[in-house]
Amino acid sequence: MIIYYYARFRRQYKKLPKEIKHRVAVREAIFKINPFDSRLETHKLHGESVGLLAFSITNKYRVVFDFLNKNITRFYEIGTHDIYD
Repeated sequence: MIIYYYARFRRQYKKLPKEIKHRVAVREAIFKINPFDSRLETHKLHGESVGLLAFSITNKYRVVFDFLNKNITRFYEIGTHDIYD
């Protein structure tokens, strides 16, 4: 799976605590194998974010993404639930 990282995602990622960055790496490895693995809690977003999905890093942190096709995805944002606003 190829992942494109939007500039906003990269900026948000740089600001994350070291422990969360480690968890992101673990979850991203799972995501590349199966984006719908139950450990990720992948779900569709609603409201203004219709068409996007998110998966969990921790109970607090999420990654917002979409698919371009079966093998390519884009990561838009990473952060707490505030990223849904």
